[in-house]
Amino acid sequence: MGSELGITPDSKPQADYSPVSIWWACWAAVWTFAVALGMAYLIVHRDMPTLRIRGLGLSLSAVVLLHLYWGCVQFGTMIGAIMPGDAQYWVMGIYLPWGISLFHASNSRFLHVAKHQKQYAHHDSRQLEAVPNAPAKGGGLINRFRRLEYTKKILVILGIVIPIQLFITILMWLISRKWHSSWGIPGTEVHGTPMEQATEMGRGWEWWPSVAGQLFWSWVVAPIVLWKSRHIHDTQGWRVQTIGCAIASLPATPMWLIGLYVDGMQKVNQYWIPPQWICLSIIFIEIFTVFLPCWEVMRSKTLRKETLDAIAQWEEKKASSPEGRSLGSISTMVDSMMSGWKSTNGSVETSTSNRESILTMGALEHVLARNPGPLQKFSALNDFSGENVAFLTSVAEWKSSFPKGCSDPTAAQDENCRTLIRERFNRALRIYARFISVRHAEFPVNISSQDLRKLESIFDQAASTLYTVEGEGEVDPATPFENPGSYPMKSPLSPAFPDSAKHPTTSSESLISDRVQYWGDVPEDFGPNVFDNAEESIKYLVLTNTWPKFVRNRRGSTDSSDTARNGDAV
Repeated sequence: MGSELGITPDSKPQADYSPVSIWWACWAAVWTFAVALGMAYLIVHRDMPTLRIRGLGLSLSAVVLLHLYWGCVQFGTMIGAIMPGDAQYWVMGIYLPWGISLFHASNSRFLHVAKHQKQYAHHDSRQLEAVPNAPAKGGGLINRFRRLEYTKKILVILGIVIPIQLFITILMWLISRKWHSSWGIPGTEVHGTPMEQATEMGRGWEWWPSVAGQLFWSWVVAPIVLWKSRHIHDTQGWRVQTIGCAIASLPATPMWLIGLYVDGMQKVNQYWIPPQWICLSIIFIEIFTVFLPCWEVMRSKTLRKETLDAIAQWEEKKASSPEGRSLGSISTMVDSMMSGWKSTNGSVETSTSNRESILTMGALEHVLARNPGPLQKFSALNDFSGENVAFLTSVAEWKSSFPKGCSDPTAAQDENCRTLIRERFNRALRIYARFISVRHAEFPVNISSQDLRKLESIFDQAASTLYTVEGEGEVDPATPFENPGSYPMKSPLSPAFPDSAKHPTTSSESLISDRVQYWGDVPEDFGPNVFDNAEESIKYLVLTNTWPKFVRNRRGSTDSSDTARNGDAV
C-alpha cells in the first residue's frame, strides 16, 4: 500500500532533490504563474457580459483554495519525508473540501441563471412589466434566507456545511492516537520506526471526512448538474465549463484511493503520488474555470470589433454610394434573415455587403420594432441576457403609449393629463423595478453609474415604498391589503411558478398588478425621455454583443437546414 505523500518505510528522513522532485517544483511555479495571469485577466475584464453573469467571486475563491492544495501536493515528493506527520492531513482536510464546496456551489449558478432567464423568453408586455417577485414576508430566519440574493444564499449554506465538515475533521484528529500517542482512543496508535509511523499517518480511516465530501460533490451534486444542463445551449461557453468541470471531478477520489490501497501502484507512486490524481482534476477545473472564460472574453472582444468594423464599412459605403442604401433595403434584408436568409431567387444570401447591412443599428431596431420575439427568446435561452431585449421592448411600448399632449409643462394643470401622467409613471416604475433597480431586479441591466443614479433619484423612493417587503417598513405589492399573518400571494413570475414564463399572465393577476399604484408626488424630472440614456446604452450593448451572435445563429440554423435538405435529396 502507498501513503499520501509517497512515503515508504524505506524512505530517508531528508528532502529529495531528484529530477522528479525538481520537475514537480518547476511545474508548480509555471502553472501557478499561468493561473495567476488568467485570474488577473478575468478580474480586469469582470464587467464584460460573459463574466458578469457568471459571478466571479465564488469561482475564483474556489480556484484559490484548490490551487493552495494543488501547490502543496506538488512539493510532496521533495519534502514529504520531512513534513510533520499530520501536515498533509490538515491540508487535505481544509483546502480541498472548502475549495470543492465553493466550486460546485458556484457551478450551480449556471442552472439558476438558465432557469430564471426563461421568464424573458417570450414577448409579453404584461409579464415583462409585472410587479417584481414578491419576497417571503416576515422576520424569521427562513423568510430572511428566502429574501437573500442567490450568491448570498449559497454562502449561507456553505457557512453551515463547511464548519460541520471542519468539526468532523478536527474530531477525527482528536480521537486518533496516530498523530499523538499519549491521548485518544486506545488501539488507534501506530508503531514502528519513525518512517513506518509516517507512512501509516498518510492513510487510514481518519481521512474519511475529506473523502466523503469530495465523493458527495463529485458523484452526487455534479451528475445532477450534468443531467439538468443537458438541454441548455448557451453562447457563453458556460455549459461547456460546467460539464467539463463536473466530468473532471469524477475520477479524482477513486484514483486517489487506488493509489493508496492497491499494491500494484507502488511503482507509480514513486513518480506520481496518490493526491496527484486529485490535482489532475484540479488542473482541468482551472482550465475550464479560468482559461475558458478568458478565451470567451477574447472571442467576445473580437466579435465586438468585427461588428463595429462591419458597421463602419457599411456607413462608408452608404456615404460613398450615389443613392445610398435605403432603409427599405435593410428591412428587406432583415426580413430575409428572419425567414431563412433567402433572396428573391431562392439563393442563400452570403455577400459581405449583406452581412455588413444586417449588423447595423438600423437592422437591430427593425427587429425590435417589428418582430422581437426570436431575438428575445435567443437572448434569454442562449445568451442569458434576456433582460436587455425585454427592457428595450418594454421601454419602446411605454414610450409609444405616452400621451404626447401631456408632455408640455403647461398641460400639467389639466386633471386628465395628471391622471395619464401618473398612470405612465406607475408603468415606468414597474419597468424600473423589474429591469434597473439593483435592489429589486433579479437581473439588473448594465448601465452607467451616472444613468443609474439619475433614475434612482426619480424612481427609487417610489419603488422602495411599493416593492420592499412588510416588516422592513414597506408594502408587498402583490398583496397590498393583506392582513399580517395571512398567506402571502406570490408574484406570477416568482420561483414558486417555474413554468410561468410559458403561460400568459391571467386577467386577475394583471388587475392586481394594475391596482398597485404609487399615489405620491410624481417627480418633476419624469417625462417621456426618462429612459433614453439607459435605452441607448443597452441598445448599443445588444448591438455589439447579442445581435451578432443572433445573426450568426440564424445563419448557422439555415445552413444546417439546407445541408439536411440536400442530404434528403441525395
